[in-house]
Amino acid sequence: MSGTGGSAFKPVTDKPWAALFALCIGFFMILVDMTIVAVAQPQIKSSLDASVSGIVWVTSAYLLTYAVPLLITGRLGDKIGPKKVYQAGLVVFTLASLWCGLADSIGELVIARGVQGLGAALITPQTMSLITRIFPPERRGAAMGVWGTVAGVATLVGPLLGGVLTDALGWEWIFFINIPVGIVGLVLAATLVPDVETHEHKFDWLGVVLSAIGLTALVFGIQEGESYDWSGWIWGLIGGGIVFLALFVLWEGKTRMEPLVPLSLFSSRNFALSNIGIAAMGFAVSGSMIPIMFFLQLVGGMSPTRSAFVMVPMAVLTGVFAPIVGRILDRVHPRNVIAAGLLGYGAAMAWLAFEFTPETPVWLLLVPSGLMGLASAGIWAPLAATATRDLPWHQAGAGAGVYNTTRVVGSVVGASAIGALMMSRLAANVPGADFDHDSGQQSVQLPEMVRDGFADAMGEAVYLGAGVMLIGFIASLFLKRPAHQNVPSVPQAPVDEGTVSH
Repeated sequence: MSGTGGSAFKPVTDKPWAALFALCIGFFMILVDMTIVAVAQPQIKSSLDASVSGIVWVTSAYLLTYAVPLLITGRLGDKIGPKKVYQAGLVVFTLASLWCGLADSIGELVIARGVQGLGAALITPQTMSLITRIFPPERRGAAMGVWGTVAGVATLVGPLLGGVLTDALGWEWIFFINIPVGIVGLVLAATLVPDVETHEHKFDWLGVVLSAIGLTALVFGIQEGESYDWSGWIWGLIGGGIVFLALFVLWEGKTRMEPLVPLSLFSSRNFALSNIGIAAMGFAVSGSMIPIMFFLQLVGGMSPTRSAFVMVPMAVLTGVFAPIVGRILDRVHPRNVIAAGLLGYGAAMAWLAFEFTPETPVWLLLVPSGLMGLASAGIWAPLAATATRDLPWHQAGAGAGVYNTTRVVGSVVGASAIGALMMSRLAANVPGADFDHDSGQQSVQLPEMVRDGFADAMGEAVYLGAGVMLIGFIASLFLKRPAHQNVPSVPQAPVDEGTVSH
């Protein structure tokens, strides 16, 4: 019976690290696709004769259909089994990747990316939920260190891999590469990931509808505002989205059914504050990749591969330090690690944006890039471990779903808001210039007369992400020690006595 052990840990496999490795294959793939498109955007724009707004939608469509279903897919994993839902997500994602590569218009690519996002939504909550189920609380920091390494490195490796594939084979291959990876992921999941105890849930369909309408209206309004000169109906759409999201929160608090988002989760201070931190990180990372890559290629004249190599210090330092930070996190106050990471990442972004001029040498961009990677090691895994460590097992799926929804909502709002600011600043800094159309050429350096204005617009867009990181930093200052770190301070005799009485 599910209730006999309360929140006590029950081992479900004697090979948890092998299971984690299998889960990381699919998780790595879907996170790479959040940023792999960024470096190929100028080439996709030329190849499919797309507008700047259309290109931004290639990212936002994926993030939007990723974000909206996450709340229910986390619960779905609890109900029918996280392993089954994870495998279904891999199938959907892999087939959608094939469709993306075969798309011959920007509209078709945006739709295919939307289906990809649905597959990602099925996969993500299951990875966090299963980590909570296969590792005891005192080892979850190390496990989340691996998970965080995958999250951080995938987000940063995406542009590098995208640059190499785009230059060597064409932009289509940033999607075709997912097909063999997806097949390997399915085989490993079938053989290494355990089936775990399920928990019955009733789905809050009204909550699903309210959250979906609210998010879609908000994102569409923010992203398309500049295209429609911020007319009254755009503001109405944004306002309507906010109203629907407010109604969603009210409904979740009042419904007598099982809510889609158990507001009781937020009674855990660390869960609530970690959600603020990861939303800020999602906003900054996903949104800022667009102006960074446009600056490097269209102002700096770099090829996709060369522009991606500017991100190498980020990927390397995150990969080296994330596992180390994960092990340290089991023993130190999470506030010390997370606050330093969020502040460092925001400062590095501001530094990078400040250097956005046509005269800046490449080596000078590598230093803030490295600082961003070092800071990332103190953000991805520590936030995830801190958010979920003290949650009872039967809320693992719901907690993972809410946490990942918060991250992806931050990402989609960031991509929309930074994309909108980017277009607004282009209109102000380079009036009369038409960046939506070119002569069918692949991405080439802009004429010298417009480079300064274009570089300023890209830098101003990145500053927005840096500012949002400060919100996450402030929230992280109020984190508290997780429950397991308080155990060593308790005298040994009472612990033994409590064990016997239990």
